[in-house]
Amino acid sequence: MEFRDEMKKAASDFGTPLEDVQLDQLVLYNSLLLEWNQKMNLTAITDPKEVAVKHMVDSLSAFDASLFRDGMRVIDVGSGAGFPGLALKIYFPSMKMVLLDSLQKRVKFLETVVSVLGLSGVVCVHGRAEETARQKEYRERFDLALSRAVARLSVLSEYTLPFVRVGGSLLALKGAKYAEEMAEAETAAKILGGGAPTAKPVKLPGLDDGRAIVRVDKIKPTPENYPRKSGTPEKKPLGQ
Repeated sequence: MEFRDEMKKAASDFGTPLEDVQLDQLVLYNSLLLEWNQKMNLTAITDPKEVAVKHMVDSLSAFDASLFRDGMRVIDVGSGAGFPGLALKIYFPSMKMVLLDSLQKRVKFLETVVSVLGLSGVVCVHGRAEETARQKEYRERFDLALSRAVARLSVLSEYTLPFVRVGGSLLALKGAKYAEEMAEAETAAKILGGGAPTAKPVKLPGLDDGRAIVRVDKIKPTPENYPRKSGTPEKKPLGQ
């Protein structure tokens, strides 16, 4: 099947059926992904069915009707090729989205997708999380922080929680070792103003590989000395 058919079927099978305009945008997104992937490393997954399931629907698995609301501010930290942030923006267009990535070439790709798809309310930012989270316009200004395939949860918490306002949440898309990551991240989350991590298991269509959406709620402000300088969170994870 072509990507459009694979995408429509995968979204329907997962319980997130798409409107025609959403499907059109995801098809165009996929074509841009494959085109740009010829000149830079955006994804190792290029098969239509695998892109539909492992990139697009995987991103949509983070959607939670009890959390997402019109006009909310969301940041995708380490957005890469735009997963999960861009796919979620297409699915729930009324939120305001910041796509943050440390590589200028990837930011250029994201800007191109946003422009070609005609998406509004999306800003693509070039920067490292450790530095951007110290800027007044970004620090504790978001209702949600999203992240996928960036770092283990103990490290990711330091990259993301400083962006989240008190009362907001981090949603991390995690693989089979999510329970282990949650246990080792409890101390880090607490230090950074978060509550104990919780998980919602995810089963993607045709896969049974133990994925989950891990959520950390922000219950108090992050101390001013976090995040630490670039490179430190990875070298010396909090609580370990």
